Amino acid sequence: MAELTDLSMLEAASALRAGDVSSTELTRACLDRIRAIDGDVHAFLTVTDDLALAQAEAADRKFKTRPGEELPLVLGIPIAVKDVLCVEGVPTTCGSRILEGYRPPYSATSVTRLVEAGAVILGKANTDEFAMGSSTENSAYGVSHNPWNLDRVPGGSSGGPAAAVAARMCFAALGTDTGGSVRQPAAFCGVSGLKTSYGRISRYGLIAYGSSLDTVGALARNIADLAPIFSLMAGHDPLDSTSVTDPVPEIRLNGADLRELRIGVPKEYFIEGLQPEVETAVREAIDAFRGMGAEIREISLPHTDLAVPVYYLIAPAEASANLARYDGVRYGPRRGPGKYPDDYFVTRGELFGDEVKRRIMLGTYALSAGYYDAYYGQAQKVRTLIKQDFDAAFKDVDLIACPVAPTTAFGIGAHGDDPLSMYLEDVFTLPANLAGIPGLSFPVGFDSDGLPIGMQFMAPHLKEAQLFSAAHTYQSATSWHTSWPEL
Repeated sequence: MAELTDLSMLEAASALRAGDVSSTELTRACLDRIRAIDGDVHAFLTVTDDLALAQAEAADRKFKTRPGEELPLVLGIPIAVKDVLCVEGVPTTCGSRILEGYRPPYSATSVTRLVEAGAVILGKANTDEFAMGSSTENSAYGVSHNPWNLDRVPGGSSGGPAAAVAARMCFAALGTDTGGSVRQPAAFCGVSGLKTSYGRISRYGLIAYGSSLDTVGALARNIADLAPIFSLMAGHDPLDSTSVTDPVPEIRLNGADLRELRIGVPKEYFIEGLQPEVETAVREAIDAFRGMGAEIREISLPHTDLAVPVYYLIAPAEASANLARYDGVRYGPRRGPGKYPDDYFVTRGELFGDEVKRRIMLGTYALSAGYYDAYYGQAQKVRTLIKQDFDAAFKDVDLIACPVAPTTAFGIGAHGDDPLSMYLEDVFTLPANLAGIPGLSFPVGFDSDGLPIGMQFMAPHLKEAQLFSAAHTYQSATSWHTSWPEL
């Protein structure tokens, strides 16, 4: 058998059922690999050795006492959790000093559903502070590194989970996607990443950034590994008022017939500034779908160029409201001379990072009297136009295919003095969040520096099954997803 950590999640699940390996052995192999290489990658903020081994032992008991019974595919599988999702009793910092030492008394619904199915939690993975960023450079606890090149970013804000999966420190990871924060790091790290429809997976226990944009997603080594994770997490949750009641679709991965599939290619996503190698790889992948029988149509999403300004008005506005609670009184440690309002200003000034403060100020300004209608109100109207673009497109096509990011993984510090250039890295991922639709990123090639290139599919709201079917068919015919960095 190959190294245990080289197995895909489904291969590991098969080995568990065959009795070739135990969950305890899988978990120890992952913990050993974390100890061996995470000093270089810095994917994890907290490693929960004792919890993981206890959960692994419980999984092994289930395999022994319930032989032949159909058990969840995640039973006994070690995974990581992005550090904006609560895990009961485990430090949850959101990559921020203002939550240093916080141990929530409850778990996120997405986490709970996987734990109840027997998943093993290895620890909490690094993130841009409060999920605000595209590189994980905004974490108060240090940047994560891309396993393909340690001088490059792994993307963000789910950079820690993506790096952990790519470096084979875990078999899958939970992330969140507010503006591309699962899909972009998945593309940068050469793994598969799912952004779910808004409302498909409960946001209960997800520490909020932008409440109308936040979604829970997952990262794994291939599409097939993502399917059982999605199926377990999805579904209505009475603890989340935005959780939809629609039934969760059955995910079929048995080789879809693509001859009736219509794929739209938006001309607005192939723009000046797009790295030529990215465009070539994405277009070759689209041609591969044409070769498998899919119909390819050029489409237009005319308001795409407005997604960045719209997002960076709406998301900071929601963030300024959500982060008001972190004041040293309700949440977080207190700093200052011991009197109000001095403590309030000192606490937030010292414990929030620059990017978080930048977005709080921008959002507060956009919501302030005299500016609300001119900025936030207008942004919401344009958001509706962006959603209508997608609604119109999906009358003619089943899926939309496009790049995930304009470039492959950029160097650490490359955008350090220019936050606007960093915001433009999200130009292809933000529209899906504004429209509330699902997206799926998967590898389609490498650039001349050996860095992964990702493509994304977008589908109508709640049509995740279409994403899985088409992307899995592609991965069944290609091998990009089988390449891994050597550390």
